[in-house]
Amino acid sequence: MSVQLRTGSSDSYAPTPDDTPWHRLGGSDAVKALAEAFYDDMEAHEPELTAVHHQDAPGKVSRRSRDRFGLFLVFWLGGPQDYVEQNGHPRLRMRHGHVKVTIAQRDAWLRSMGRAMDAKNISGGVRSYLNTRFAEVADFMRNVQE
Repeated sequence: MSVQLRTGSSDSYAPTPDDTPWHRLGGSDAVKALAEAFYDDMEAHEPELTAVHHQDAPGKVSRRSRDRFGLFLVFWLGGPQDYVEQNGHPRLRMRHGHVKVTIAQRDAWLRSMGRAMDAKNISGGVRSYLNTRFAEVADFMRNVQE
């Protein structure tokens, strides 16, 4: 993998039902703020990745996409199940199947998420855990072999 994410620290962290990443990050508002920081960073630094997202204006990812991703992250990180209740199972590869996800797009996504986590001061064991999980999912999403 060509993108190296900052590990934060060597603190170990393994989620439990009572200690999820959602808990560690501060709950739904904090996780949704991370999603906003991610899209803000993507719009500022990754125009090719921004271009494949639904937009309300040129270079501005739609409010609907931002809100949906925020709900997804809340669910995926162990918070309330609102995303699944509203949208069903995520089926990430199927939902993204219409977009060619290349290594370059994977790396751009990881750079934006890394900078968003930096902006939200996410560090320590939860940062290391999230770096690993985000990298695994981002690589899983690739559907173009280069």
